[in-house]
Amino acid sequence: MTTRSTPMADRMRSSRRADDPPSSREHCSCHTDAADLLTAVTFGQMGSISPSIYETARLVATAPWLPGHRARIEHLLVAQRRDGAWGGPDAYALVPTLSATEALLGTVLAPPPRLPGALRARCAQAAGAGLTATRRLLEALRAADLPDTPAVEVIVPFLVAQLRARLDELRRSDVAGLDAWRTTVRLPLPRGLTSRALRAVLAALSGPTPAPMKMLHSLEVAGETAAGLRGGRSFALGPVGASPAATVAWLGPTPADRSGAATRYLRTVITAHRGPVPSVIPIINFERAWVVNSLALAGLIGAGSAAGPAVRPPRALAARMAAALGSRGVAGGVGLPPDADTTSATLTALHHLGVGTRDGLLRAYDTGSHFCTWPGERTASPTTNAHVLTALATGGARRTAWRVSAIRRTADWLCDTQNRDGFWSDKWHASPFYATACVVAALRDAGPAGDDRTDARRAEAVGRAVAWVLANQRRDGSWGRWSGTAEETAYALQILLYGTRPDRRTRAAAKRGHRFLLASQDHDPVPLWHDKDLYTPGHVVRAAVVGARHLTEQVLGQT
Repeated sequence: MTTRSTPMADRMRSSRRADDPPSSREHCSCHTDAADLLTAVTFGQMGSISPSIYETARLVATAPWLPGHRARIEHLLVAQRRDGAWGGPDAYALVPTLSATEALLGTVLAPPPRLPGALRARCAQAAGAGLTATRRLLEALRAADLPDTPAVEVIVPFLVAQLRARLDELRRSDVAGLDAWRTTVRLPLPRGLTSRALRAVLAALSGPTPAPMKMLHSLEVAGETAAGLRGGRSFALGPVGASPAATVAWLGPTPADRSGAATRYLRTVITAHRGPVPSVIPIINFERAWVVNSLALAGLIGAGSAAGPAVRPPRALAARMAAALGSRGVAGGVGLPPDADTTSATLTALHHLGVGTRDGLLRAYDTGSHFCTWPGERTASPTTNAHVLTALATGGARRTAWRVSAIRRTADWLCDTQNRDGFWSDKWHASPFYATACVVAALRDAGPAGDDRTDARRAEAVGRAVAWVLANQRRDGSWGRWSGTAEETAYALQILLYGTRPDRRTRAAAKRGHRFLLASQDHDPVPLWHDKDLYTPGHVVRAAVVGARHLTEQVLGQT
């Protein structure tokens, strides 16, 4: 049956602006994008993640025998900023700049066979500029300025010591182009930072008992000690600490057997990224949970919406996610320890996929006041607690006394940790928009507590977060910590629209944000996620953007 277009309908369509959200009766392209993402994460083996300057430089410094060595050098040279540094803004530049400078200086001092002279000269020039940037950063920063990235308290002292040793070697060499650095050069640690934590890690790794699994992610700081761990643990699946640098450190500087699982893992990662490597891979368990939950939050998985039926994920997705759950939960990827963040997000995702689960897996992470990401962590995570709260509040398990208590305690802790300006910040992401979106969604999912005072406190926390978002929208309609980005704009739209009825001011802000999202959604994302340096989990960010776009189009299209 063919439907005829009427003059009135034609006029209505032509009067709508190209960047206006579709009405609730129109089918948006988000369904296709969501289906593509679900297929990608179902059948992917490693996960979509951007290369790391820090990690790539560690391979340049310690594993010139691996394929792609010259491509990794070129990656470092091309990625250097005009000011001589590498990496993100502010203190986020320190770790990648230390790592890249030390690796390139080492390449100049001990060039691998057949390295072209012109490339060696470029390395010398980049190393000189990197040393200038390194000294500037070290002299300007305090320990309190450093971002709360994994192992930063041991990585910085380790790299500074390595760089000091390189400079001592430079003074004894006849390398051209770095004469200014042959004199005595002071490279201090940031004020307030010591090598105490590094010494404690080295002592733990040298001891008779196996090192904690989470310590293996930054095993490269152990230097020669790392290779001595070969007899203590079995890494049959290849990745050591889900880190190429840690895996190389475990293999040792000149591994006798280059055909084992660890080397195959390294070659797979190198091939996938054409030389450079990420700092944490595989991330498939983390990726699947975050993608499913972002799409479900927008109504793209589940009961569907007025714009059409929900997207049906591949059958294998739920089975593979359920199979990853162990007695202690699930890790972000092979080589990492199980954690409350990935476990709770996986439980929520399985619920969205129609699979029943037991939230008792989270009891091991209950500290009494909040949930730890894993036992012994340095700093607590609001986003981990937000994901735990969502899993407890929306899962299908019966409301036991522990579960009711955990929901109340976690929600209270989240309200207690809110910044006075209305946002939350977190150790897994550089942007407060991500942390705030996680917490606001969790508090809304938790529903009424049945106590007027508690309900009022939660509502006040959410209201302050919404006010903070409205007050920080940029002129182009975007949101972002350093600049407007599609990812952070997606989180801001979730805060404004998910699980609530927006007022006129909120709808107007969301409409401006939606226009920015449409214009920027295909731009290269800005690395904002925390590992040893900043990275982008591509499918996770894409799911947040697609989900926010769909959510906005549904809410605004129905008003």
